[in-house]
Amino acid sequence: MTAIHAVRTPVGHEAWLVTDYAQVRRLLDDDRLGRSHRNPETASRTGESALFGRPLGDFDTEEADHSRMRALLQPHFSPRHLRSLEPRVAALTAGLLDELAAQGPPADLHARLALPLPILVICELLGVPYADREQFRAWAEDAGNVRDHARSERGLAELFDYGRRMVERKRAHPGDDVMSRLCATDGVSDEEAATMSMFLLFAGHETTVVQIGLGAMLLLTNRDQWRALVDDPALIPHAVEELLRATSGGGGVGGVPRYARTDFDIDGVTIHAGDLVLLDINAANHDPTAFPDPQCVDVARKETAHLTFGHGARYCIGAPLARIELKTIFGQLIPRFPSMRLTVDPETLPTRGDVLAGGLAELPVSW
Repeated sequence: MTAIHAVRTPVGHEAWLVTDYAQVRRLLDDDRLGRSHRNPETASRTGESALFGRPLGDFDTEEADHSRMRALLQPHFSPRHLRSLEPRVAALTAGLLDELAAQGPPADLHARLALPLPILVICELLGVPYADREQFRAWAEDAGNVRDHARSERGLAELFDYGRRMVERKRAHPGDDVMSRLCATDGVSDEEAATMSMFLLFAGHETTVVQIGLGAMLLLTNRDQWRALVDDPALIPHAVEELLRATSGGGGVGGVPRYARTDFDIDGVTIHAGDLVLLDINAANHDPTAFPDPQCVDVARKETAHLTFGHGARYCIGAPLARIELKTIFGQLIPRFPSMRLTVDPETLPTRGDVLAGGLAELPVSW
């Protein structure tokens, strides 16, 4: 079976969709693909999002720009550096679960846990006031809208304006946080510090919100797996990797977008320079040649080399942080609420098809 398919995006533009695990993994780290385009105005688009619906960056300097950005951000997201954040993530999680227990059932686990924790964590890491969360959350949602380009443009502009105001504040009153350290780095302009910080603010909570919600839903609908974690909490790290694999689609826009920088072949299919190539992470993570019985959720699965965080030079720098949050949440939620259950048919759960990351709109539970 071929690993590449000619498709049209939700806005009707031509693209190539790659679904095979081995090919997706290879192409994620292939410098013949990038996020920029020689002629961005005529390039195929994946959707209406101003963030990821079209090409990003300068075609001639993309590789150098990306390498510089990673070099600036990587020290703040190293596993060793983030380990120092673990006690704080644990305390924030415990506080949210205290509130959940005090409120009593029924509850919306999305609103009470999946949504607030990643926002709390990224606020602390970046040094962004948690009191601003409603504002920047709304802007981030608008920026990630895949159906309304004008709304997405407005949200992105508001988010970056907020970033510029935060940079001014950090210049005047620096703190012990990522944004302050970026502002203090030689050669980093105010605009660069604001742009990088707002991309981190967006990416640093959106996908984790989705992973927590969908991960909890999968465990609650696979009671034997939930029970396995109640009985043996040592399985939590394995469970997190399995949930990352199984929820990688998110219900959002399918395929990581890349543009061909030159002509080349994939499985006998010629990709021309400028073509849009969508790397389908969800399909790759459900490829039976890499993951036997891929539709089955198995918290003890031995095959854990999923592609949810990418691969190679563009591997997600926030992966260690997401893992800390997921291990902490499920490591506390399951033993504290062993009898938790969904109160609705999972098929009726509302999803977010209008935003880039997808995910659930609510997760009603009881215990």
